Amino acid sequence: MKKEYQKGRGAQINPHIRFEKQERIELNELFDEPEMVEEQATKFIRVYPKTILNKTTSPDIPFDYSMNPYQGCEHGCVYCYARTTHPFWGYSAGLDFERVILVKESAPVLLEKMLKKKSWTASPIMLSGNTDCYQPIERKLEITRKILEVFWKYRHPVGIITKNALILRDLDILKKLNAHNLVRVALSITTLNEDLRRLLEPRTASVQQRLNTLAQLSQNGIPVRIMFAPIIPGLNNHEMLPLAQKVYELGAQKLSYTIVRLNDEVADIFEDWLDKTMPDRKEKVMNQIKSLRGGNLGEKRFGKRMRGEGRLSEIIRQQYELVNRKYFSKELNSMNVVLHENYKDNQLKLF
Repeated sequence: MKKEYQKGRGAQINPHIRFEKQERIELNELFDEPEMVEEQATKFIRVYPKTILNKTTSPDIPFDYSMNPYQGCEHGCVYCYARTTHPFWGYSAGLDFERVILVKESAPVLLEKMLKKKSWTASPIMLSGNTDCYQPIERKLEITRKILEVFWKYRHPVGIITKNALILRDLDILKKLNAHNLVRVALSITTLNEDLRRLLEPRTASVQQRLNTLAQLSQNGIPVRIMFAPIIPGLNNHEMLPLAQKVYELGAQKLSYTIVRLNDEVADIFEDWLDKTMPDRKEKVMNQIKSLRGGNLGEKRFGKRMRGEGRLSEIIRQQYELVNRKYFSKELNSMNVVLHENYKDNQLKLF
């Protein structure tokens, strides 16, 4: 019997954990009666890492270090590339990724220890390179806020990637960092279509909330780049022009994009999701993704994984060049250069 779509979750299945020889079976696969299965609430598990910074070695990434106070993400974005990291912790990339969240409450302490080391060389650190630092549990735990307080204490450059309006809670710290040119925000907006957003990213901030967040950050002078990511052909690739105009009007300084890549288990998760939500579009969407990936759904090669290849990739690139000429023609310095140089200036003043 075909399973029904689970509202409030992105993934609808728990693919096999590729490191395990035995396959796990969900309880609701054993029982037909729904009342025999407890509701799958999100679980939060404290973990105690020895370090918190991740050195970035990819040439596709414009920053040197990232840190993630949470592993797994309750936002539940069905396409999320970070899903493939959850099996390393012993959990599935599917439903487990969004309902089993590993919490690093010691992250602010670990960060401060690193910044205090004499061997530390200042370099911008990105929150977050993997999972969102402002996912729903952050409202209660405030780990990200404490991390930002550490960055402010040491006048250290930081970048933030998020799709949650909760970032506005920390506007007071962001304004202080920005007064020293030490912060950049990348706000992810995948679509202007709220109905599509609810299916793609079920527990994220709404489209309107994100647009309001952009407006408020911009009005307070916080530099904001919009991430139109990922572009999914057949679902949102037609939105680049209207989205660019909207975010430009609200104060965005730059627009960037990436193209969806369905590596490893994410391919099965995404295909199952399409089958349950948009079966009439499934074949078209999957074939167009393959056309961007040389006949595959995933891509791990540097230089190819963010932009894709082929005719459709070239059309998207041309659209991107058009919106940049029309709305974002003024070239901005890269985060690494601006924040790193500014840090050295502030370091001289402080020490």
